[in-house]
Amino acid sequence: MQIEARLAERGITLPSLTAPSGNFVPYKLAGPFLYLSGQGPAENGERLTGMVPTAVSVEEAYRRARLTGLQLLAVAQAALGTLDRVEGVVKLLGMVYATADFKQHPAVINGCSDLFVEVFGDAGRHARSAVGMGSLPHGISVEIEAILLIKPA
Repeated sequence: MQIEARLAERGITLPSLTAPSGNFVPYKLAGPFLYLSGQGPAENGERLTGMVPTAVSVEEAYRRARLTGLQLLAVAQAALGTLDRVEGVVKLLGMVYATADFKQHPAVINGCSDLFVEVFGDAGRHARSAVGMGSLPHGISVEIEAILLIKPA
C-alpha cells in the first residue's frame, strides 16, 4: 500500500513545514540514509511548550510526540517527494523537557513510535533512545530526530 494512501485512509494530514530556527537544514540525505533534524510539536502554527509532568500531562506529551512524528514525516516527504521511498525507520532520538524526577520518557516518545508503526507497518519499528532534558529550544515539550533507510530512486 502506498504510504500517502494509508495516511488518507486513517485521516492523517501532514503539517506544513516550518523554517529551521538556526543555521542548519531540516534534513540531510547521505547514501541510503535520510537524517531528519530534531522537530518539535506545533499546532495551528504555534509551538507547544511546557515541562512534563508539571505543566503537561504524560498523555498530552504523548500526543505532542505524535504531532512531532507528523512533522518528521512532512520533512521526509519534502526531502524525498514521496514517503513510499522510505524502506524503514532506523533510529529515533526522543527528548522530553521534564522534571529531574520524571521517569516515563519512553511512554511519551511512544507517541511518535506508535505513529511510525501505524504508517509504515513493520518497517516503522526502530531502535530508539528516550531521554529527559532540563530544557529544549523555545520551551517545547518534546523534540525528536530520526534516521530513515531510503530505497534507491
